[in-house]
Amino acid sequence: MVIKEAKFITSNTRADLCPQTELPEYAFIGRSNVGKSSLINMLTNRLKLAKTSSFPGKTQLINHFLINDNWYLVDLPGYGWAKVSKDSREQWRKMIMYYLKNRPNLACVFVLIDSRLPPQKVDLDFMELLGTMGVPFVLIFTKTDKQSGTKTDANIAFYLKTLQDTWEELPMYMKSSSATKEGRDEILQFISDVNQRYEEERKA
Repeated sequence: MVIKEAKFITSNTRADLCPQTELPEYAFIGRSNVGKSSLINMLTNRLKLAKTSSFPGKTQLINHFLINDNWYLVDLPGYGWAKVSKDSREQWRKMIMYYLKNRPNLACVFVLIDSRLPPQKVDLDFMELLGTMGVPFVLIFTKTDKQSGTKTDANIAFYLKTLQDTWEELPMYMKSSSATKEGRDEILQFISDVNQRYEEERKA
């Protein structure tokens, strides 16, 4: 897939105020400071499409970007940032939950995981929530350039082994680096394939 155009459309705190559309959308979410904004900018080849910051918790709204007038990329607030107030964390939780429950055109959620870290409870709990809700998701292990490929592969293997304790079927996963653009083609090809199936089903 070649991304020719990426346009910011709107920011909201409520799913019912998000764009009313039948176009498929793909949401990106993860723990704060997992590299979400950098990944979005890398995928779209736009340096400042999503706002990056050294201070975690920059994204506080549901941000919609229209890609090639064909699908939406959705930047969701991160979770797990301890220095955000309890009230703010609860507001974000409700906002994300309402979004996940009320977007019939949500084709997939990309859950971003820092490839350098062992399994984190907050990530595992969020995946469990998605599974309970029946929301399709794919794991993206980020920041692979920060360590050797051998270390990344070992961490991912341990992560998948941990998931086997509760998941009968393991989710699909990809590796990525915003610095080297690893995973870009794979992620965009996945979106392209799902878009094609989505369009075929809509026409059927």
